[in-house]
Amino acid sequence: MKLKTIFILLFTLIFIQVKAMYLLIPMDDSQKDHLKSYGIAYWTLQRDMEVKWLLNYRGGSFLMEHRPEIENECVVRGVSYENIADAQANAILTEIARPDINQDAVSMNKAPKIAVYSPPNKQPWDDAVTLVLTYAEIDYDVIYDEEILSGKLKDYDWLHLHHEDFTGQHGKFWRSYQHMPWYQQEVRINNELAKKLGFMKVSEMKSFVTREIEKYVMNGGFLFAMCAATDTYDISLAAAGIDICQPMFDGDPMDPDVDSKLDFNHTFAFENFKLVKDPNQYEFSNIDATETRRVARENDYFTLFDFSAKWDPIPTMLCQNHKNLIKGFMGQTTAYRKQVLKSNVLVLGDNKPANEARYIHGEKGRGFWTFYGGHDPEDYRHLIGDPPTDLSLHPNSPGYRLILNNVLFPAAKKKKRKT
Repeated sequence: MKLKTIFILLFTLIFIQVKAMYLLIPMDDSQKDHLKSYGIAYWTLQRDMEVKWLLNYRGGSFLMEHRPEIENECVVRGVSYENIADAQANAILTEIARPDINQDAVSMNKAPKIAVYSPPNKQPWDDAVTLVLTYAEIDYDVIYDEEILSGKLKDYDWLHLHHEDFTGQHGKFWRSYQHMPWYQQEVRINNELAKKLGFMKVSEMKSFVTREIEKYVMNGGFLFAMCAATDTYDISLAAAGIDICQPMFDGDPMDPDVDSKLDFNHTFAFENFKLVKDPNQYEFSNIDATETRRVARENDYFTLFDFSAKWDPIPTMLCQNHKNLIKGFMGQTTAYRKQVLKSNVLVLGDNKPANEARYIHGEKGRGFWTFYGGHDPEDYRHLIGDPPTDLSLHPNSPGYRLILNNVLFPAAKKKKRKT
């Protein structure tokens, strides 16, 4: 009798393993580590194995054929997963394909090649994207102005702009930090690089860089930027050929008619904005609402919009989350005043009472871009010199999930938003 019982148990285990043909990584509240889950999906794509992104199903879960090596990676990285039978997987796909269900399945087949635009003197407190890419164990290359101007962008599917000032004003840190070694080093490195590349000024070099990035997106690339890299990028595009820097930044006066000369035809997201000309003011323009917003910290949240998974798959992908209400966080550029948004900009997340957008997206040529306001989703007011955020303490961060949605998006993009 004992041998018979053992035989039945062994047979049952073998039967379960045979039937467990798929691996589901849930992305709802049952997931132990949402951020590393994206790393598992990326790792699987790197090995030429298909991953289905189940939009609006249990927080945007991932479904793939069961392989022992994938299951082992989940165990090693502490990611929750479920082994499910072939019939169960088909039932899920059939259910979410129903026209009355706001869910869909998007196939991903290739891991996007990722570049992070970041200076050689980057500080550990500088960038949330590199922090989360490292934590999720997603590979990326670091490039800067020299690589972009030499044509390297064509080698990448996805480009992130580090917390950068593309106006040539060195972050407008002059008043408070001009005597600090890190600031002096940043100015020196950028001036030396501009001279090496044949430019008279840093602002001229950055202007050429922004236009190369524009070409990259126009040709089908995907651009993601956070904090001051978002508004200063558009300012640089609008100010091509115009001196917008005060003497302490580039050695000569600003064009007195700068506002009337700005050209908004090439900008991605913003138009009809005014520059902040005072070099002592820690702000670039009236695009950003940081200094004018009246939002108490305890009320600082923004809401993700609910899009149709079948008709609007792109914004749906970018908003996948286990939470719809995201806690706000500050930055040199915190939020965008809706009055200066172009009419074709899609707002993915906003703070309606404050009339500000926090998470926006759009198309440019054959490519796409996403701008995300704020510096660090898990540090409300991240100051210069603060230690980097330890993401092992925030493995389920909804704010960081939005970054990783953008990382995977190029692997899944099929068509633009339907109108």
